[in-house]
Amino acid sequence: MPHVLVLNASYEPLGVVPLRRALVLVLENKAVCLEETGAYLHSATVTVPAPSVVRLKRFVRVPYRGPVPLTRRALFARDGGRCMYCGGVATSVDHVIPRSRGGKHVWDNVVASCRRCNHVKADRHLIELGWRLRHKPAPPTGLAWRIIGTGHRDPRWLPYLQPYGADDAMARIDGISA
Repeated sequence: MPHVLVLNASYEPLGVVPLRRALVLVLENKAVCLEETGAYLHSATVTVPAPSVVRLKRFVRVPYRGPVPLTRRALFARDGGRCMYCGGVATSVDHVIPRSRGGKHVWDNVVASCRRCNHVKADRHLIELGWRLRHKPAPPTGLAWRIIGTGHRDPRWLPYLQPYGADDAMARIDGISA
């Protein structure tokens, strides 16, 4: 099912919701459709364009947002789905400093890796193997990462996410996966 970007009344990105939820917001007059997908949804009496981006009519106060949560999906989005050791297709998560040797499960110590590199590295340090990381792991910043980290992306969202760090996030993802 397609997903829709939801913006606050101030155009700040709030999150991503399923198409059905976004359509309900528009039909209940709680949101305005800013971008359409080009598809149409039909009922017995009405045909409605499917939204891609909606903006709430009333401002929703968002409580303090801490750092971006470290999830597998967000990690793969940060690393562009590529192994940080060899550049192959990433299928697993690896700790740069192994947890068995005191490494923490934090953004600065976790990278995406392919099965082969993860197996060869095992619980050793990179220095022991003579390996280097392609990029230094760091926690993602900006509101755009909350959207990009969901794994749902649509090119029509980019203009609304650019003021919140989407260019940096997309450049990092594209640069790593290139």
